Amino acid sequence: METYIPKVGFVSLGCPKAGSDSERILTQLRAEGYDISKSYQEADLVVVNTCGFIDSAIKESMDAIGEAVKKNGKVIVTGCLGAKKEIIEKEYPNLLAITGPHALNEVMTAVHTHLDKPHDPFNDLVPPQGVRLTPKHYAYLKISEGCNHRCSFCIIPSMRGDLISRSIDDVMTEAEILVNSGVSEILVISQDTSAYGVDIKYRSGFWHGRPIKTKLYDLAEALGSLGVWIRMHYVYPYPHVDDIIPLMTEGLIVPYLDVPFQHASPRILKLMKRPASAENNLLRINQWRKLCPDIAIRSTFIVGFPGETEAEFEALLDFLKEAELDRVGCFKYSPVNGATANLLEGRVPEAVKENRLQRFMETQARISHKKLQAKVGKVCTVLVDSHEGNFAVARSMADAPDIDGKVYLRDGKLLKAGDLVDVKIDSYNQHDLFASPNV
Repeated sequence: METYIPKVGFVSLGCPKAGSDSERILTQLRAEGYDISKSYQEADLVVVNTCGFIDSAIKESMDAIGEAVKKNGKVIVTGCLGAKKEIIEKEYPNLLAITGPHALNEVMTAVHTHLDKPHDPFNDLVPPQGVRLTPKHYAYLKISEGCNHRCSFCIIPSMRGDLISRSIDDVMTEAEILVNSGVSEILVISQDTSAYGVDIKYRSGFWHGRPIKTKLYDLAEALGSLGVWIRMHYVYPYPHVDDIIPLMTEGLIVPYLDVPFQHASPRILKLMKRPASAENNLLRINQWRKLCPDIAIRSTFIVGFPGETEAEFEALLDFLKEAELDRVGCFKYSPVNGATANLLEGRVPEAVKENRLQRFMETQARISHKKLQAKVGKVCTVLVDSHEGNFAVARSMADAPDIDGKVYLRDGKLLKAGDLVDVKIDSYNQHDLFASPNV
């Protein structure tokens, strides 16, 4: 008689940090012998990992919960929106359980309560690298949880808590397992990558028998020795970030920094309670480019923050023009329930926010056009992600997956995902590059 294996459906929303939480839960489910169902109908219950950062993310999460309830009925909710339990319970009072973010044990307890554990102790159900939501050739590596800052527009600390850094030996062990599994790129993520180790006073760990500090530079140097692309995300512009730029010049880590500047006005940055708001960011950017001319800098900004004047917005545009950042995202300020910025005076009308967003993106589009045009005729190394017809769809070192541009490689149908190849840039469009093999 064939033994029935319980099936769990899974919906993962939100940022890569939430995705990392999803991977840990999925890995534990498979390790215990549960099957992962691809449909609501076949699942014995469904886990929904939510996002609760801004209003649009909350709506998306609530809609996903509603869909799971309608199509399955047995639903466990976890993730950032789960920290706002009362919001969820008001609309969906009959859920199996609600937990907050990074709640592996709580989710598994809820699964065990409502679904019998499979009995198959003789099979190795999980590969060493665990279950991942990304393609096989790249992976996110979360080095810490939570954040010590209290930015006025953000409620992440209230949901994820203060900074808790993973030990350096634990992080490096996971990274090595990922590389051994065939990963070509590791993307380092956290709420504040620059603060890695500050909560444990940069305590030393051991990796391959040698001491190594739980600190950004030491982590970057150790990861760089693994021989794959290492990409740094969520890097606040603290002074010690300068120390890792030479590692980019040496080719140990990808010449790419994801730095959330958020604004350029000192007064607005102060109202946002942004860390490092007193830094001369333009000077820092110029210094980074002097040390590493190939560095690509990505950032995000908020327009229409409470009290933002037209002159302060114009100062932001001036910053953009002078900084000439490679990749930029921009959001209209959205009042998030529980954020202290909601109490600030001078709410910017929606029409004004929309106008500023359009002007911001038009300014950045001109900068991007200039940046992409300068790459035509140059040779660069790209990482293949997928295929579209005869094109291989790849990324350069200046492009992170899902958020940046792509490089479309002609005559690339024989290349495999994860391949690194040298190409010559032929042309470009608004966001992407087109290339030919460099022969």
